[in-house]
Amino acid sequence: MIEAQESGTPLLVLTADRPPELRDCASGQAIDQLKLYGGHVNLFHELAVPEPRLELLRYLRQTVAHAWQCARIPEPGPVHLNCPFRDPLPPVRDASATGLSRDLDEAFFGHLSGEAPAAGRITARQRLSAPRGIIVAGPCAVTASGVYAAVLQRLASSLHWPVLADALSPARHHDLSGTVVVTAYDALLRNARVGRALLPRQVLCLGGWPTSKVLRGWLAQSGAEVLLVAPTARNRDALHGRTRTLQLPLENFDADRPAQVDTTYVTAWRQAEEAARTVLDDKLAATRNLFEGKAAWLLSESLPEATPVFVASSMPVRDAEYFWRPGGRRTQFYFNRGANGIDGTLSTALGMAHGGKPSVLLTGDLALLHDANGFLIRPKFSGSLTIVLINNRGGGIFEHLPVARFDPPFEDYFATPQEVDFARLCAAYGLKHTLVRDWAQFTGLVSRLPVHGIRVLEVRTDRKRDAAFRKKLFADAARAAGRAL
Repeated sequence: MIEAQESGTPLLVLTADRPPELRDCASGQAIDQLKLYGGHVNLFHELAVPEPRLELLRYLRQTVAHAWQCARIPEPGPVHLNCPFRDPLPPVRDASATGLSRDLDEAFFGHLSGEAPAAGRITARQRLSAPRGIIVAGPCAVTASGVYAAVLQRLASSLHWPVLADALSPARHHDLSGTVVVTAYDALLRNARVGRALLPRQVLCLGGWPTSKVLRGWLAQSGAEVLLVAPTARNRDALHGRTRTLQLPLENFDADRPAQVDTTYVTAWRQAEEAARTVLDDKLAATRNLFEGKAAWLLSESLPEATPVFVASSMPVRDAEYFWRPGGRRTQFYFNRGANGIDGTLSTALGMAHGGKPSVLLTGDLALLHDANGFLIRPKFSGSLTIVLINNRGGGIFEHLPVARFDPPFEDYFATPQEVDFARLCAAYGLKHTLVRDWAQFTGLVSRLPVHGIRVLEVRTDRKRDAAFRKKLFADAARAAGRAL
C-alpha cells in the first residue's frame, strides 16, 4: 500500500471484516481495521453490511465506482474499502434476493464507463536560459517509453544540454542519437576537480532524482536553479534546492533554446563520460571473478530486446545505475523505488511477468527470502520469469557504509548473513535452479529466455571483495575522467 502511494500506482484494496457487533468483544480474528492504512490511501470507506435491498445495491454500485475513480485522479494511488459480512458466509441459496433480479440488468450499470477518468492536464513551455545546463532523467515508469525517449531527445537537442540518464529511466534504454547521454556520472563525479569543471547553472530534472548519493550531493552543493517536471503533485525534491516544480508528464512539456550555447560544456561532459565509461567497461569485461556488478552489466548487453526487467532495491538497483550500459535495446525497467524497500519484490516481479513477455528479476538474496512465499503462485503462473539471484550471503549495500568498519556489531546487525540452500528452497517450490559457474554460462542462460516457467540463476559472490572492487572501479574511472578534461 505504501509503495502504491509513493509510486503513484492506482490500487483498489478490499479487506473482509466482521460486522460491527462482533468487534471490541474478544470475538475471534476480529481487530480494528478502520483506517488500517492511515494516511497512505487516497480514500478509506467502510461499506455497509450487505442486505438484499435495492437501495443498498445502488449505494454499493456508486461507492465502488467512486472508489475506482479516486484510485486514479487527481493523484493515482491506493484506495481501501473495508467490507464487513454477517453469517451465513457461504453462498447458500435462499429466496431473499429473488425479487431483485428484474432490477439488476444491464441498464442498472449502463451509465458507468470503463474508460479512465479524465484528469486535468496542462501543457507548459519554459525558457531555460543558461548555456551550462543538464537534464537529469530520473526514475520514470511509463507505458509509452518510446514516446518519452523521442520527446526527451527533441528537448535535449533544442537545449544543447547533456542528459544524465538513470538506469530506471527510458533515457538509458533508447537510442538518443545526437544527444550526449551520461551514465557514469556516479563514478566521474567522485573526482572533485571534474565535479567543479562540470557545475551547471540550471538543471532540468525529469520524474525525480536518481539513486546516486554522489550525484545528489553534487547537485545540492551546486547552487543551480532546478526545474523539476513530474506527473505527480507530491514533493519529489529531497535536495531542497532552488527548485520550481511543474506537475505534468514530459510529453506536455517543452522549452525554448537558450540564447547562447556553451559547446565546450557539452564537450567536457562527453569526454568525461567516454573516459569513465571506457574504464568501467574494460575492467568489467576483463574480470573473471563473479563480481555482482557484472551481472547487471552483462544483462544490459545480453538480454533480448525490449525485455521487461524488475530490479530489486538495495544493491541491485545501484549496480544497474552504475554499470548498465546505454543503448537502443528498449529494455523495460520496473521497480519499487517509492519507499525503497524490499517488501514484495518477488510477488511484484511475478505480477509483472504474468501473462506477458519472458521477463527477468535482478535481486539480492535477502530481498528474495523476504518474499519467498510468493513462489506459491507457481501452479497458476502463466508466463516466464528468470530470477538472477545475487547471493552474497547478506546485505551487500551495507559494506559501503561507514558502519562496516565496526564489527561487532556490523556483521550480525547490518549485514545480517544467511546460510540458505537456494537449490533446496527452489526444489521445495518446484522451481528450476541453476548455480552459475562462470560468466560465459551466465551469458548463454540470459541471452535466450524460456517461454514458460520460473527459474532461478544463482550467482554466488563475495560481498566484501565485491565492495572493495567496486570502490576501485569508481576510483579508476574518476581518475580517467580527470585526465580527459
